[in-house]
Amino acid sequence: MNISVAEISVSYAQSVTVTDDTLAVDLADGRALSLPLAWYPRLAGATPQERDNWRLIGGGEGIHWPDLDEDLSVAGLLAGRKSGESPQSLARWLKARQSGQNLTAAALPPDAAAGRP
Repeated sequence: MNISVAEISVSYAQSVTVTDDTLAVDLADGRALSLPLAWYPRLAGATPQERDNWRLIGGGEGIHWPDLDEDLSVAGLLAGRKSGESPQSLARWLKARQSGQNLTAAALPPDAAAGRP
């Protein structure tokens, strides 16, 4: 019996659209991804202006939202990975956001600055 191995081809993001319930990413190879916004809590809780303020990183290998300190990789999106952020990290971020602080990795406690989750 032959077993076929699925080969996942990673492409590069070209454009991003975030609505109230969907993250849509157009890839350079013609594919289009549509993922539930609920999978990405920082994006889900953001304002439309914050969601629209994104840039491609790594030549399109990822997407960065500077206002939200959020980074998503195209490979992760293609694999259907939800946010890996821990509830504790998200709670710290939300608390800082509500108090008007700009909570970036440099401002996080040492255990969290090592990386999310």
